[in-house]
Amino acid sequence: MRRVKVIAPNFKRRLSGVTSTIIQLVPVQARQIPIVTLGPGLPPDLPRMCWWQVPALLRRPEGSPVRIWHARRNVEMLAGVVLKHVLRAPLKLVFTSAAQRRHKPFTRWLIRRMDAVVATSARSGSFLEVPHRVVMHGVDTERFHPPHDGEDDWAATGLPGRYGIGCFGRIRHQKGTDLFVDAMIELLPRHPDWTAVVLGRVTAEHSAFADGLERRVREAGLADRIRFLGEVRDVRPWYRRISLYVAPSRNEGFGLTPLEAMASGTPVVASDAGAYAEMITSAVGAVVPAGDGAALTAAIEAYMADPAMAERQGRAGRKHAEANFPLEREAAALEEVYESLWRHDDGSGAHCSAR
Repeated sequence: MRRVKVIAPNFKRRLSGVTSTIIQLVPVQARQIPIVTLGPGLPPDLPRMCWWQVPALLRRPEGSPVRIWHARRNVEMLAGVVLKHVLRAPLKLVFTSAAQRRHKPFTRWLIRRMDAVVATSARSGSFLEVPHRVVMHGVDTERFHPPHDGEDDWAATGLPGRYGIGCFGRIRHQKGTDLFVDAMIELLPRHPDWTAVVLGRVTAEHSAFADGLERRVREAGLADRIRFLGEVRDVRPWYRRISLYVAPSRNEGFGLTPLEAMASGTPVVASDAGAYAEMITSAVGAVVPAGDGAALTAAIEAYMADPAMAERQGRAGRKHAEANFPLEREAAALEEVYESLWRHDDGSGAHCSAR
């Protein structure tokens, strides 16, 4: 702990977009800086500290007057505030904000006590009332890669058709899963070579919503071509097997799945929720207004009618992800934020200048 300079807390046990970011990013950051995670729900191979080691944060680290506490949720910001301002731990507090709405008063109070604030997109930054820096998430282009062998082919799924189209993530109204299902009910009868897969967890509060979707599929006579596969252990091969990925969210923070699809060589049709419009160009996919089912359906059908275009844009998407969204770029930008705080270790608490 004496050498640790950055703590990335994760105070949520279940997998979420924030957790996925930490899982992918911290190993890359660890190549350059001594960083550890703290909290449940993380793989055992990540660098981590234990709860009994928290008192060590009250002492200065070797070679630096302060550590960085990099929070991504309110509860993590609050813990940082208590450590720094109540227990007098030598910390600088960083918060990454992905929300695309006006923050509630308590969140704004917490944000004002941060020493630096990062927004994951220009759109999320527009809702912040403090200086900030935009650092978009990246994707691990080694873990998410184009097809390599026969296991990456659609035929390996054992599902019907020649081409797959997928929608991955938690099944709920916010994620627009119903918009995807409605589009498939309309389009699949016209495109017999295609089969749709829906991957993702259904929580208890959204079980009625998910049950309703499956009932509509059965009533349409498409239960063999719109498959609900639940939460799979490893989603990566599915990005490689499908020929089109759809991200129909009505509301999103950032949204990593389009980046994961593009890195896997798969084109994307997405809503303009989250940061989708800032990451997808017309050369690698299509963006439609959030909640507009007709526009989503039309955009999807263009690819179903022309699989060669899907393949061509998939190759372009891989290059786009490699050039613009490697994890190394995100890690380097965050290290610049940390370095600016280590340089200003006089207690000034200055925010990073907006840019």
